[in-house]
This record gives sequence, structure tokens and C-alpha cells, in this order.
Amino acid sequence: MRLRVGFVLIAMVLSLFGARLVQLQGLDPEQYAEMAAAEGTVEVVLPAERGDILDRNGQPLAASIDGLMVVGDPKQTEDKAAEIARFLAQRLDVDYFTVLKRLRAKDSRFEYLARHVPSTLANDVLQEAEDRGFKGLSTRRDAVRTYPGHDVAANLVGFMGTDKPYGGLEEIFNKALSGKDGKERYEVGAGNRIPLGNSTEIPAVDGQDLHTTIDRDLQWYTQRVLRQAVEQARALSGVAIVMDSRTGEVLALADDPTFDADNPGASPVRDRRARSLNLSYEPGSVEKVLTLSALIDAGQVNARTKLLVPGELHREDRVIHDHWEHGLIKLTLAGVLAKSSNVGTVLAADRFAPGQLRSYLTRFGLGQPTNVGLGAESRGNLPDPSVWNDQIEDRIDFGQSLSVNAMQMAAAVNTIANHGVRVDPTLIQGEARRDDGMEIGTDVSTERRVVSKEAARQMTLMMERTVDPEDGVAPLAQVPGYVVAGKTGTAQRVGTCGTGASEHSCYDGTNTVSFAGFAPAQNPRFTVYVVIQAPKVAGAGGGATAGPVFSKLMGYALQRYGVAPINKVQTRLPVEW
Repeated sequence: MRLRVGFVLIAMVLSLFGARLVQLQGLDPEQYAEMAAAEGTVEVVLPAERGDILDRNGQPLAASIDGLMVVGDPKQTEDKAAEIARFLAQRLDVDYFTVLKRLRAKDSRFEYLARHVPSTLANDVLQEAEDRGFKGLSTRRDAVRTYPGHDVAANLVGFMGTDKPYGGLEEIFNKALSGKDGKERYEVGAGNRIPLGNSTEIPAVDGQDLHTTIDRDLQWYTQRVLRQAVEQARALSGVAIVMDSRTGEVLALADDPTFDADNPGASPVRDRRARSLNLSYEPGSVEKVLTLSALIDAGQVNARTKLLVPGELHREDRVIHDHWEHGLIKLTLAGVLAKSSNVGTVLAADRFAPGQLRSYLTRFGLGQPTNVGLGAESRGNLPDPSVWNDQIEDRIDFGQSLSVNAMQMAAAVNTIANHGVRVDPTLIQGEARRDDGMEIGTDVSTERRVVSKEAARQMTLMMERTVDPEDGVAPLAQVPGYVVAGKTGTAQRVGTCGTGASEHSCYDGTNTVSFAGFAPAQNPRFTVYVVIQAPKVAGAGGGATAGPVFSKLMGYALQRYGVAPINKVQTRLPVEW
């Protein structure tokens, strides 16, 4: 009887096993296989390595170095999640509550806890965690973004946050730089990878390097000279641009104040943008280069045209003055430019046909983005034909009632240096696609003739007189051994007046001072444009404040690129008659 009972019990147990086996393998095998696989597999992201941002000589402006991410397995961390989160928040400066939530995630075996951690720090933290008895933490490869020059070209390059880029080339070319992450799926047992278990891998595609036209050493020097000038003038800010006159390639683009791209949080947001493209302002008398070269091209005047220039000019409800007091004087057109006479410029520009000046300024590139390579670029303001009238044109003649960004103005003046042909300024060597789909770079830049070669030649001769120690207003912009062509600019800055409902735009009592020029004058190699905003020292002006910066930058660029001094006497066009 005992044997029979035993056999019955054994048969019943075997029947249960058999029924379960039929359920698992016969009725719903795929569902149970998936449940088992999910319980014993982990899928991880294989981060793509971000492409470098390089200067024209292959030197890194932004690079990726070895780093690690710290990841967690919630099945092993949930019991001590609060302790581990507190520990990681203290050691890796991550958010406690975010990490705590991830350490307790349900139905997960893989959670990011900290990204882009330097390898040494990550390994030290993992060792300390192990010593404290924390389980379920590990590391994966995750490159760290670094900026070797710290503040060098920072406003141009931008910077990387934890998960996304902010500003500059990092943001505009994020897709190309980022590449495409891969992924890997593998089996685990007891929290560890099974050595011979099933696994699949889709490799990461690393990002592309971005080659810029910037010369890192020239950029460094430009920033230091600009910073010194801004500080000495007790100014609000400054911009300096160095451009290859023939190709439009931007060799240096400096902003001050700037920031350390390796530590952007230490600087205010306003110092982390590219003022050379974002800030629009009235250009002042540098505009006269465009006005008068257009007038020469139109066949209305030449460098020796004689003008009777009174001390002031009454135009409807406005009185136009010069920057110095004088009675009726006899100036040539060259003299009008050399002495930067507003009155003389307006008298000469009266010879334009209706709409003619605006057409020229549009061809010079004003009122439209340069598409040099960065986003959030100001278009400036070139008044629409519907509101353009004689009063507005009078003020635009000498650089008021319109606004530009610094790159627009540099490219416009460079048109004269390039013998009347405007070439698109660019920051990218070759060709690259922005995230918005626009193709930019030296391979796709365009050019167009704006004024004749003869008009550009005459304007160059006139600009040489600007730096003349006797007749010009900017002798401090001279470069020893070279003939320089240039023009000063001083303009009132637009701010706000009134409060509440009565608030309106007005001139705020501060100035923008600038100097634009190129050298060697008759065979230009570089164009340099310097802008200083709101200097507070007495006597600040385009020639006295921005001129010396131009001289230093141009002299350095000419020597760096081996441009031999030219044994040529400065042009002596008559300025009076």
C-alpha cells in the first residue's frame, strides 16, 4: 500500500512538471522567452565621440579627451539608493533627487548617473563607493569636452553642457560634430555580464571634425590687445576682426569681455555671446567709405572733386555739424574723408539719384546676414524704401539712422580692399552643413562686384590720407614699414529714455568708436576692424582709441604671415583747394 501511495504521489508531481513544461514550451514559448531575456539582458548606449573644432593649422579649439560615465543597476542599488545618491551628489556635483530617482527605477538594469566625468575622478569615485559597500555602480567610455585655449575663441566656439551644446559652432554644427551613438545588448547573470552569452552591437559613428579659418595664435593675440584697449578706455565692450582681404576668411574674431569655455558658469550670460554678430549699432563715419566709393562708382565725383563746406548744414528740422568747429572751408573729396566731415559728405551725396545709395549699400551687404558660420546673427537695420526719405538719407550718408553688426561692416570695407569685389566672409574651411541645412564655408562662398576697380582704387588713395599725421584724424593707426588705408568711426549709441508708457529709443550719451582699414594699401593682404563700445575716458574716438588697436593687430598679422614691408611713400592727394 505504501508503495502504491508513493507511486501515485510521484505521478502527480511529474504531471505538474509536465503540464508546466507544456505551458512553457508549447502554449506560449515566445512570451516566456522574452520575459527571461528581459530579466537577464542589458542594453547600453555606446556614445559617439564628438568631432574636434580645429583652427586653420589643425590646432584644437575644442577637443574630446578620455572620460567616463557613471552608471547604475537599479536592481542592485535600490536598497541603498538614498546613501548612494548623497555620495554621488557630493563627489560628482550631480543633482541628488535626479540620481535618487534613477537608482530606484523599476524594470531597469541600466541608468545614467553622471556623464562626461574625467577618467581619474570617475575611477576614484567607483573605488570609494566599493570601499563603502555600495553595489551596482560601474563606468562606461564617455569622452569629456575640453577647450585647450580656455577663453581663446570661446565666443565663437561656444561650449558643451552635460547633454547639449550652448552657442557658437558647438550648437550650430551640433549634428555634424555629434555623430551617431551606437548600442549594445548583452546577457547578464547575478549583475555581471555572462562572458559567452548572447550579445549584439551597433557601433557608434563618431562626429566629424570642423575645420575653421581661425588662426589660434592670432586669435589669442587679438583678444589680449582688445582686452587691454577695453580696460584702458573703461569701455563697455569691444570687438576686433582680422580678415584675409582676398578670400574673406576670418583669421581672428575677438569679443571682450569673454569667458572660459572650460568654466562658462563663472561668467555672466551676456559675455558668452558673439557681439561681433549679435550686437547691432550705428557705424558712424566708417560708413563714409561706402557712401563716397559708391558716389565715385556712379560717376558723380572723384577724389579731387572740390567742395565748399560750411560749419553747419541746415536740413529741414535738423542741423548737421562736423566734429570740429570751422567756418566755410574748401575741401576736396579726399579731404572730406581724411578729416571725416559730415557736412562735406552730405553735400557730395546730394548727387545720388533717388534710391541709388540704398541700392549700393544693399550690394555691400548691409541689412542682411553675412551667414559667416554662426547663428543668431543680427541683420542690422537698413531702412525700407517705404520709409526712406531725404532726412534719413542725409544721416545714413555719414553712418547714422542705420545699424550694422561688426562682421557686416568688416566685409563691406573689405570690398574696397578686394578692388571693389565683395567676398562672403567665412569661418569654415572647405564646406560644412549647419543644423538648419545651410551649406557654408570657403568652398561655397560667393563674390560679387559692388564698385569698379577704379572707384576702389580712388577710395584706397583717399583712405591713406586718414592716417596722415598732418591732414588725417588717425595717425596712431599707422603701421611702421607699411602704407595703411583706413577710416575712423564715432557714433552715438542708441539706448532707452523715459519710463513706463513714455519709454522710447534715444541716444544715451555714450559713443561707439571704431577703426576699419587694410594693408598694404595698394596690394591688401589683411582687413582689420576694431569697435569699442561706450569708452569713458576723455578724448576717446575712433582714431585715438581704436586706431592703436588696429595698428598692433595689423602689424602682428603682416609679420606673422611674412608680408614684406613695401617701400612706398604714402599718397599725397590734396585735401584742400
